[in-house]
Amino acid sequence: MSIDQMGIHIGPLYLRFYGMILIAGAFVAGYLASYEAKRRGQNPELVWDGMIWVLIAGIIGARLWHIFTPPPSMTSQNITTLFYLTHPLDAIAVWKGGLGIPGAVAGGMLGLYLFTRQMKLNFAEWADIVAAPLALGQAIGRWGNFINQELYGAPTTLPWGINIDAAHRVAGFTDPALRFHPTFLYESIGNLLICGALIYLGRRYADKLKIGDLFLIYLILYPTLRFFLEFVRLDSSQVFGLNANQTLMVVLVGVSAVALINRHRERHWRRYEIKEKERTAQRARANEIPAEPSPSVAEGITGDRDSE
Repeated sequence: MSIDQMGIHIGPLYLRFYGMILIAGAFVAGYLASYEAKRRGQNPELVWDGMIWVLIAGIIGARLWHIFTPPPSMTSQNITTLFYLTHPLDAIAVWKGGLGIPGAVAGGMLGLYLFTRQMKLNFAEWADIVAAPLALGQAIGRWGNFINQELYGAPTTLPWGINIDAAHRVAGFTDPALRFHPTFLYESIGNLLICGALIYLGRRYADKLKIGDLFLIYLILYPTLRFFLEFVRLDSSQVFGLNANQTLMVVLVGVSAVALINRHRERHWRRYEIKEKERTAQRARANEIPAEPSPSVAEGITGDRDSE
């Protein structure tokens, strides 16, 4: 057995650190999801039953996002979408890196939807259950990018700047003295904060949140984080001259924020309508039912009192 920078050699078997980190992130996220499911009165074993659906669909989605949005450093080497489509073995070589988070989330949620539909579960409720674990899994998985020396940021003089081997540097940054922003670390820390925020909100405002709200909040927080990190990252994917990741993040934040606001605006409006209907009904009853006559009037009408 031997260990190198990228993994562990055990005879003919080569275990890459990248893959092991992703698997570790998935299982840690699974444990948190099972705890959350139990807290909400759901069967925690369903988390592990559904994980295979989520992982397979997530990996497929992540790879497809990379294939259809290759970064400039790869397109400059003629590794384009067309290359992947005509070289299927390269297209499935996920162990070499090249997994896009947007595709992973989209694919994973599709897998979750199919699983909940198969098991006749509430998809929105389970989306809430996996929201915080998803952020936690991302926080752990980002360290795989550190191992592969990918997705780093622009050069920096900050003390936490990292060195990138010449073989993994983007063209134009060959000076060996350069250090780069560890954007994987920024995103990892940001995802940990998002995970904590979702756990806090889910408990502190449990009586005010509607089913599906927590996942919508995730779709606001993570895309916001990713949008700003794209300003620091090098080698961002471009589609029609636009940063593919930033463009998608803006759309997600906008759609999710509008959906979240409208859901609660509708809730308050319905409460207002119900209260108005109750007030109207009370006024109607007050106008329709005459007041009970006083004893003196009643006796005068019925003649119960003796005349004086």
